[in-house]
Amino acid sequence: MTDQIDRKLADLGLELPQAAAPVASYTPVVEAGGLLHISGQLPFKDGQIITGRLGDDVSLEAGQEAARACGLMLVAQVRQHLGNLQHVKRIVKLGVFVNSTPEFTDQPKVANGASDLMTALFGDAGKHARSAVGVAVLPLGAAVEVDAIVEIERSL
Repeated sequence: MTDQIDRKLADLGLELPQAAAPVASYTPVVEAGGLLHISGQLPFKDGQIITGRLGDDVSLEAGQEAARACGLMLVAQVRQHLGNLQHVKRIVKLGVFVNSTPEFTDQPKVANGASDLMTALFGDAGKHARSAVGVAVLPLGAAVEVDAIVEIERSL
């Protein structure tokens, strides 16, 4: 599956970033009962966090790009934890947090940036349950943060 994901990333003109180190007291990935619980990942572009607030200084399209960047970082965390992506069985759930004004109500559209990436990379195994919520602020001023639950199969 790793080679397939690499090809799909190349086809999309994307590449996985280096998995980010934690910015506080937590671990990026916890493996328990055949599931990876991946801590919230922030959106990086050219080594910088994408910051701002949807409904204020960040457009819907830029928010979707930020969510996709979070999705790339999630996949990078999985690869770093497992060593490759061949053990990924399914993307179970994404939690998407959108730094947004009270009037902004398109959090699900922003979240599609991460969701669409998962289905593009993992096909049917990338289809997942999801939460998409607006929040008043995110760490380091990030526009979006995404966490995930991923089912793995080590017997491959």
